[in-house]
Amino acid sequence: MNPSGLISLELALRVVALAQFAVAILNLFLIRMMKWKPDLERAPLIIREVFRIHLIFISITLLIFGALSWRFAYEIASASSPLTIWLAVAIGFFWLVRAAMQWLHYSASHWRGDGLRTVIHWALFLGYGAMGTVYLAAAFWRNA
Repeated sequence: MNPSGLISLELALRVVALAQFAVAILNLFLIRMMKWKPDLERAPLIIREVFRIHLIFISITLLIFGALSWRFAYEIASASSPLTIWLAVAIGFFWLVRAAMQWLHYSASHWRGDGLRTVIHWALFLGYGAMGTVYLAAAFWRNA
């Protein structure tokens, strides 16, 4: 890979690391932001507990992804070892699956006909897809 491509990919990984930090923090406030508290209070205790634990562990996972990406951006960008390639593939796959789930899992009734929600839906889809693409580019893009 040429030096300018490596620098650009390293910068993209750092931007993605910051985005993951932001998503991890926002995730912790998801119940409040989405006004889900009344709905969760009506759910059985086990569902409330599992939901909250999953929110926390998803945030921890994203913080780990962000920290590793920030600290090892150069190594990941240069595919310096099989470990960095596998890490990039794993995180890239995580984000591409998340992007696909934006269309395959969520009902369009949540956003269709509402301009702001449509923009948010597309921003999440494109953002998650971009994060996945950055990681897979780091894993597989080779330029002499």
